Amino acid sequence: MLSLKAALAKPFAKRVYKSVQKWANNPIETQEKVFQELISSATSTQFGKDHDFISINTHKDFVKRVPVRDYEELKPYVERVVAGEENILWKGKPIYFAKTSGTTSGAKYIPITKESMPTHVEAARNAILLYIAETGNAKFVDGKMIFLQGSPILEKKHGIQLGRLSGIVAHYVPKYLQKNRMPSWETNCIEDWETKVNAIVEETLPENMTIISGIPSWVQMYFEKIQERTGKKVGDVFKNFNLFIFGGVNYEPYRAKFENLIGRKVDSIELFPASEGFFAFQDKQNEKGMLLQLNSGIFYEFIKADEFFNKNPKRFTIKDVELGINYVMIVSTNAGLWAYNVGDTVEFTSTKPYRVIVSGRIKHFISAFGEHVIGKEVEQALQEAVKESDAQVTEFTVAPKINPDSGLPYHEWFIEFEKEPSDIEEFSNKIDASLQKQNSYYFDLIKGKVLQPLKISQVKKNGFQDYMKSIGKLGGQNKIARLSNDRKIADILDAQNLIK
Repeated sequence: MLSLKAALAKPFAKRVYKSVQKWANNPIETQEKVFQELISSATSTQFGKDHDFISINTHKDFVKRVPVRDYEELKPYVERVVAGEENILWKGKPIYFAKTSGTTSGAKYIPITKESMPTHVEAARNAILLYIAETGNAKFVDGKMIFLQGSPILEKKHGIQLGRLSGIVAHYVPKYLQKNRMPSWETNCIEDWETKVNAIVEETLPENMTIISGIPSWVQMYFEKIQERTGKKVGDVFKNFNLFIFGGVNYEPYRAKFENLIGRKVDSIELFPASEGFFAFQDKQNEKGMLLQLNSGIFYEFIKADEFFNKNPKRFTIKDVELGINYVMIVSTNAGLWAYNVGDTVEFTSTKPYRVIVSGRIKHFISAFGEHVIGKEVEQALQEAVKESDAQVTEFTVAPKINPDSGLPYHEWFIEFEKEPSDIEEFSNKIDASLQKQNSYYFDLIKGKVLQPLKISQVKKNGFQDYMKSIGKLGGQNKIARLSNDRKIADILDAQNLIK
């Protein structure tokens, strides 16, 4: 028997599904409207005046006047906003800054405005509602839900509140979900990640958990602690847990491990949220990719990843993108980011409607020998090898070994196994064969004897957690880089004796 809340969720989900279909089926007009609204709203801002927004009518005009920038290049404007000036990047002042720890630029302050904040909340809500509309499953709304996130405690800077995005969003949980939501406010405010996860385990164990959400690597830590504490599979502890919501990294390398920890399969919804905007969410259980949010105050441009570092690479709008090409995603938003390089690379899996997968980071690649290997390729190669073996992988990263003691250079894979493959050499060969198949540059370098096939170095149990702890990035929204063009991560793993 459905509760009143679950019964009401279904017609609401249908209504939201229809309104999403409206813009998803009119993508080009929707994006054109967003573009015009953004330009006209910011014409009298400092940025708008500096870039002659008043004479921008088309995307072509915009490309001529507004160059692509990353955070470092936009920083002079952001610093004026942080200092309390008004009408700089967007009208008035932002209501928040999402503070993120940038890898290259120290702390980043990403503005969130009264226009952009609702789009973050709405997209997260719609992801769940579209799942209900598709599957008819609404029972979970009566159970408890958890999102493993950063602390909701916010600081103030010149009258503007700042904190982690997940902590800011915690202030916007709808009233009808407040009673269902976990952990408690006090537990959510614990800064030390290990202490926090232990407190979450204590709080959630007696509850009817139905939705669990967070970055896979940190949810895994939570699941492992539950298993340690109870000696049971997570699915036996939480009998009604049937929906896992995740974002931030590709779930596939974790799927087998999760199914083992849970003890059964559960449905999952993938999200693509960032401080700069909520870009996409999975709208169908059996379709590859996430629905690009074209109606959320974000105008998208795309640059082919292999042309990105050219002098004047072509900037495409959605009407010109093609399937299966690796693009750097550029956004202009109603939070005052303009032709902003988020750093993520995406690939379109569908153009009717527009769906994307996150293929990696433009800064996270290996091309020490001209091979241009990207995150999606290493993840797929590992996934294929895991599927064809008895191995289970906890975490991994890849780095180039340019000057080995003997023999040709190679890619070194640092893998923490939950369960080692019975034949590590065969496992390694399968990964290498998949990489060669996916990436013609890598294939040519192996064939031409410039590189030798990859080598695996095994990381000790919890080694990656120890590494993240050592660099002050354990928990929250922090993630291990899947691959690097240098050996910074590799050297720390080595120096801390985390390799077997």
